[in-house]
Amino acid sequence: MIELILGGARSGKSRLAERLAAESGLAVTYIATSQPLDGEMAERIAQHRQRRPEHWSLVEEPLQLARVLREQADAQRCLLVDCLTLWLTNLLMLDDPARLAAERDALLESLGQLPGRIILVSNETGLGVVPLGELTRRYVDEAGWLHQAVAARVQRVTFMVAGLPMVLKDGR
Repeated sequence: MIELILGGARSGKSRLAERLAAESGLAVTYIATSQPLDGEMAERIAQHRQRRPEHWSLVEEPLQLARVLREQADAQRCLLVDCLTLWLTNLLMLDDPARLAAERDALLESLGQLPGRIILVSNETGLGVVPLGELTRRYVDEAGWLHQAVAARVQRVTFMVAGLPMVLKDGR
């Protein structure tokens, strides 16, 4: 089963994903897409590391998510990807639209072919006003299109608000 968990900052989406991964009864591989490019992000990464069980495997991959998913997916494994919007940001910062399109298409294509349990976490950023800057608007647009495409391909979509899960799609 592949599940997408969406929510705003500090909505509880990562904690829910971690709980579901732990409860899966499968070996867990945590796929981190963030990069510690500043002190605040390094602190966030440290907090996530402290929360995770030591026996979970870790793969850090900021760009080639589809490749890592294909390499790591197994019927006896749960992959937890945290998060798609950081991955998208990494690709946007390359300023290479062809690379962004290729990596996004590879991810979407791979979703229907992966064995095991896959939990994808992503930030829902398009709920507010239209951002002022061109790059920020592009990010919000790309994230919205990515979420729609991923949601269409996965069995379950959950939206987190104030630590409470709202199931939007449950097509097991």
